[in-house]
Amino acid sequence: MEYNEVKSSEIPIDLLLEADPSEASITTYLSDSWCFTASDKGQILGVCAVKFQNSTLAEIYNVSVYPEHQGRGIGSELLKFALANLPMKGIKRVELGTGTFGYQLTYYQRLGFRVESVVKDYFLLNYPEPIFENSIQHKDMLRLYVLI
Repeated sequence: MEYNEVKSSEIPIDLLLEADPSEASITTYLSDSWCFTASDKGQILGVCAVKFQNSTLAEIYNVSVYPEHQGRGIGSELLKFALANLPMKGIKRVELGTGTFGYQLTYYQRLGFRVESVVKDYFLLNYPEPIFENSIQHKDMLRLYVLI
């Protein structure tokens, strides 16, 4: 597996849609994001899109791995790779938003992220279609952070 930083134009939109069901949302952050990829034999299997916020702060907007490659640690290694490269860009704190339950929350917590705050009704107000996981609708967003 190879981990690299690539241009945002190289990222397949269908891969990003695995983690963010709104193409409109993706277009708001993708073009000016740092994009880190996990590839095997030249094929991109996973992506981590990180956007600069200020001189020491960045936000992760998307971490996706194609479903047929999930469960093999690719996403975890990819996120570790991205976090290891951000200090070279002056970043000291990384934030992200995720649902208040489900595998994404435990995934980020295993990698050291902590809860900062709750944004009530975020998924209700920002996505045209309801988002369900384990038959439960996502309504609120947790804001998480990690110091690097």
